[in-house]
Amino acid sequence: MTKPLVVIDVVGLTLDHIGDHTPNIARLAKDGFARPLGAVLPAVTCSAQATLLTGMPPREHGIVANGWYFRDLAEVWFWRQSNHLVQGERLYQAARRQDAAYTTAKLFWWYNMYADVDWSMTPRPSYPADGRKLPDSYSQPPELRDWLQARLGVFPLFRFWGPAADISSTRWIADAAALVMHEHQPSLTLVYLPHLDYNLQRLGPNDARIAGDLRAVDAEAGKVIDAARARGAEIVVLSEYGITAVDQPVHINRLLREHGYLTVRREPLGWETLDCGASRAFAVADHQVAHVYVRRAEEVAEVARLLRGAGGIEQVLDRSQQAEYGLDHPRSGELVAVAAPRAWFTYYFWLDDARAPDYARTVDIHRKPGYDPAELVIDPTLRFPKWRIARRLLQKSLGFRYSLDVIGLDARVVKGSHGRLPSPGQESSQGPVFVSSNRSLEQDTIAMTGVKEMLLRLQFPGAARR
Repeated sequence: MTKPLVVIDVVGLTLDHIGDHTPNIARLAKDGFARPLGAVLPAVTCSAQATLLTGMPPREHGIVANGWYFRDLAEVWFWRQSNHLVQGERLYQAARRQDAAYTTAKLFWWYNMYADVDWSMTPRPSYPADGRKLPDSYSQPPELRDWLQARLGVFPLFRFWGPAADISSTRWIADAAALVMHEHQPSLTLVYLPHLDYNLQRLGPNDARIAGDLRAVDAEAGKVIDAARARGAEIVVLSEYGITAVDQPVHINRLLREHGYLTVRREPLGWETLDCGASRAFAVADHQVAHVYVRRAEEVAEVARLLRGAGGIEQVLDRSQQAEYGLDHPRSGELVAVAAPRAWFTYYFWLDDARAPDYARTVDIHRKPGYDPAELVIDPTLRFPKWRIARRLLQKSLGFRYSLDVIGLDARVVKGSHGRLPSPGQESSQGPVFVSSNRSLEQDTIAMTGVKEMLLRLQFPGAARR
C-alpha cells in the first residue's frame, strides 16, 4: 500500500530560520533531518515549483521565470495558471505508474488549473464586465471550492498579495489542507504557505519583526503537520528560495530605453506603455533575474556589453552561458541578466513618473510587464492613505469606475529579494531548505532536480524508477 505523503512549501524558509521561532518545523527536522536545498536559476516560484515536480531544469520544463515574453503574441504575461505550460512528467504522474489508485491534492501550488490531479484549488478572481475584481478561487472538481468556502468562508484574496497581505491567506490554505486530507485521504498532498514572502520583501530578512512571521507561519505549518501525522503520512517541508537583503533597484528597461533599444507607446490619456513588439531590446524583470529579449541577432553582443557595464548587474548570460545553468529554453531571453548582491531589477520603463502607466500605482500582477514587489507596500508619500482607500471603496460601492492607486513608484521601499543563486558558503542563510520526517533520505547535498525522485522513494521504497 502506498504510504501517504504531504509536501509543505513554506515560501522563503531557509535552514537558518529553523529553531526557536519554528518549533513545529524544528521538531520535524529533529525527528528526521534538514539540509539546504540546491536552488535553480532563476530562484523564483514558478521555476522552482516546476523543477520540484518534474525533476528537470528550466531548459526542459520550460518555466523560465514567473513570466516571460510570448513571442508569437508580442506580449509579456506573468502568473499564468494553466498547467499545460509545464513540460515533462510530474511527480504525481510518475507515482501513478507505480500505483494506479494514487490520488493527489494540489492546494495553491502554481500552475494548478487543469493539472492532472484529483483535487486542486488556486486563487482565481472573478472579473465582472463593470470592471470590478471579486475574490474567488478555481477548483477541480468545481464543488471543492464551494465545500471549502462553506466551512472557511471565501478565500481572502486581498490578503494573499498586495499591501494587506498577511497570515490570513496562509491560515485559510492550512485549514483547507487539513480538511481535504481528512475528507479525501489523498496519496499526495501539496500545500503552499506563502506568508514569509511578504515581510521578507517589505522589511528585509534582518528585521527583528521577521521572528513574529516565522512563529506565525510555523503555527500554520504545524496544523498541516499534525493532520499529516494523524494519517501516518510521511512529511516534507521545503522552500523554493531564500530572500536576501537588497538596497539597489536596477532600472534595466530605462537603461535600454536611454540607449534607443526600447520603444514605448503614448496612450490617449498621456501615460506610456511598453511596446514589446516594436522594441529592439527590452527586459522582463523578475526579482533578481531579467530575461532580455533582443529582436536582431546582430545586436545581442552590443546589448550584452551595455548591460555588463551597468551597475548592479553581476552576470549577463548569452545562450551558451545559459546552458551552464539549465536555462537555455526558447522562452528565455537572448540574454539573461543576474543582479549583483543587494540589487534587484524593476520593470520600470518610463523616464518621467508623470508618464507612468495607470496600472503602475495599483496592484496589477497581470498587466505589469514584470514583477513589482512595491505592490506589498502602500506609498509612503501618501498623507492619508486610509482615507484614499476608503474613498476608492466608496466609489466602488456607488458603481463608479476607479483604481486603487496606492502603490508608490520609489523602488527603494523594497528591502528583500531573491532570484540569484546563493553566494558560495551562504546556502543555509540564502538558499531554500529540505526537511524530511524520514531519515532514510538523508544525504549531505540535495539538488532541486533530485527532489522528485526522493519523494517517490518515500512512497515507493525500493521500486524501480524510469
